[in-house]
Amino acid sequence: MSILKSKLGPWFNQKIVDPFLQILGRDAEPKQLAFSTALGLTLGIFPICGVTVFLCGLTLVLFGKHCHAASVMLSNFVATPIELSLMIPFLRLGEFITGSSHFALTTDALKKVLTGRASREVLLSIVHALLGWILAAPFILVALYFIFVPTFKYLIHKFRSTPSSPEAHLLIKPNLKVSRSRSA
Repeated sequence: MSILKSKLGPWFNQKIVDPFLQILGRDAEPKQLAFSTALGLTLGIFPICGVTVFLCGLTLVLFGKHCHAASVMLSNFVATPIELSLMIPFLRLGEFITGSSHFALTTDALKKVLTGRASREVLLSIVHALLGWILAAPFILVALYFIFVPTFKYLIHKFRSTPSSPEAHLLIKPNLKVSRSRSA
């Protein structure tokens, strides 16, 4: 256990905690961070592996300044283990919605997918998983957003050293001296 903790701890701090603290220290608003993180997690659980980074990139292009790019990508990275664990529930949800029979998850089916000899059943199961994600994604996004707004308000208040709103900056009096030049 101590070997796992000693190797996992520094990696976790370097790849997750440090970037997260840097995000909190920037000038993003809690609602923007909440939306961006919820969006990154929702896109990060897309049931086709390897596609989530492209989805996040496309989303960042579409939403532009309304998204915080670093939090979308960090939350997408964090969602990878969750993505793998939710593939079967999305598959089953898609099968339930369409009234299809359960697809038998065997190593032979996985081998066919990896070698490019997937049968119609395997491709149909991928469509079912996509359908399950498409139906669940809006609910997941909204739920995460409402969970993250108060969370980010608290975290930003705790970890940000300077106020983010322009009005708050006006309260800080700068120490400026103006000198007059003597020109003829």
